Amino acid sequence: MANQHHPEIQTVPSPIRNDDLVDDKEQPVHEEEVGLKHERDVQYDAQESEKSRTGLRRVLRRNPSYQFVRELAVMDETILDEPKVKKLEKKIFWLIVPALCIDYIFYYVDKTTLSYAALFGIREDLKLVGTKYSTLSSIFYVGWLVWAFPGNILMLKFPLAKYIAANIFLWGVFLMAQGGSKSFEDMVALRIVSGMCEAVAKPGFMAITAMWFTRIQQPIVMGLWYAAQGIGIGLGGLIGYGIGQIRAELAPWRYEFLIIGAACAAWALVMGFLVPDSPYTARGFNREEKQIIMSRKRDDYHAVEKRQFKWDQVKESILDVKTYLYFFLGLTANIPNGGTSNFGTLMTKGFGFDTLQTTLLQIPYGLCQTIIILISVYVSYKTHHMNIRTYLMAAVTVLTVVGFAMMAYGNNQASKLIGYYLTGASNAVFSLALSLVSGNVGGNTKKMIASATIFVGVAVGNIVGPYAFIAQEAPTYKTGIIVCMVSRCAEIVVILLLRLTFVIPNRSRDKKFANGDERYDPNTVSYEDHTDKQNLHFRYMS
Repeated sequence: MANQHHPEIQTVPSPIRNDDLVDDKEQPVHEEEVGLKHERDVQYDAQESEKSRTGLRRVLRRNPSYQFVRELAVMDETILDEPKVKKLEKKIFWLIVPALCIDYIFYYVDKTTLSYAALFGIREDLKLVGTKYSTLSSIFYVGWLVWAFPGNILMLKFPLAKYIAANIFLWGVFLMAQGGSKSFEDMVALRIVSGMCEAVAKPGFMAITAMWFTRIQQPIVMGLWYAAQGIGIGLGGLIGYGIGQIRAELAPWRYEFLIIGAACAAWALVMGFLVPDSPYTARGFNREEKQIIMSRKRDDYHAVEKRQFKWDQVKESILDVKTYLYFFLGLTANIPNGGTSNFGTLMTKGFGFDTLQTTLLQIPYGLCQTIIILISVYVSYKTHHMNIRTYLMAAVTVLTVVGFAMMAYGNNQASKLIGYYLTGASNAVFSLALSLVSGNVGGNTKKMIASATIFVGVAVGNIVGPYAFIAQEAPTYKTGIIVCMVSRCAEIVVILLLRLTFVIPNRSRDKKFANGDERYDPNTVSYEDHTDKQNLHFRYMS
């Protein structure tokens, strides 16, 4: 079929071999082999696998060989052994999910260190008057913004887990360096480079999740590691409370950076060793298990992750309206986040609590986030066949609007504190949003661009957000709270527009399929790196 104009794409079947995966050799393809084991056409560009795998290339190899994919195609013709699949999925879960949860704990604790440092005297010691504190909050995301696209492109060039671990190590090092800052200028420089290192974190976590888990499983897995943010908030509160008891030569805020940075760098070394870069290269799985891991994703339209940069997918991303909606989703969701993550402790203290009480009150805030995230992803999982995920996202966002309204207009301490806790529901919304990006974008280059785009929106939102919190309005920051409330309302509009971009193409493709359009050929299985628009069998989750 499609291989008439692409000689590099071969259409063959193959029996499964038991050769060692690392030493897998490409075999010559003979026309008489066609049609032996299965009736489907197999499309897969083997150009990278034709290069010899020695030395550094063996370490950096990213894509399955053509022979491996031929065998995978044969496996796709069979019914997978369900008990074996469940056993493998349990093994995958305990290999990947705890590591991502720990990653995300450090990711969030790292970002809130400045907020806790503000309670322990950094503003006084570094003379952060006027908008300087807001600038330090925002400048982190300038580095993130600068590195969002280059960092994501490099993910296609290097082993994924090792690349992320290297970035985690670097952000731990730069966090420790912030503990030694002597001036506002020192902090500005260090927070820019820290932001650059963290720019690949969430996109990387999403890429790992999409690589190992099916589209139905991804919201649950993302919800679990996103819920670890609540643990991070609680842990940050406990660390802050402990640091508040320190009476030593160094100022307490410096210990905040030094302790968390050192722990972060140490964990990065562990992650780089434990987490595999892909199912294809993972240790601890035999050849058949690796093929089962990938074959169980055959209904996701991208069972094989090919890590190559493709310019045609860049063009398609630019012309796809969903790309811009992902940006606005990231923007509207994170203008409030830029405020609450950096001014949350200051606002809580402004409700009438002292410094140590404020640190402890972040623990139930984190617990509320975790509970709401887990409930939301559970409901999403149970209703995935109904395609109501975007409606669920909009409904939970309404909770955050109510929370900000209570903070702005509540007439007592309790109502303001409850409102603050309700604003944490936003993290449940964004965890579901990330699963939409990972599950609704086909093609590795396009997926990386979509991830980078939503996180460019995240960066811009976090840059803008802190400036809505006017120093002269401390400790109530009413203008900032109202801006956050309006931004959440705009987020609901973006979510509903995204739903339209998912539902309309699905209906159109279903109609063409029902009418017998020849392009919708169920006998063609593409193992190529096709996008959601190129693969006409692709259906969006909404």
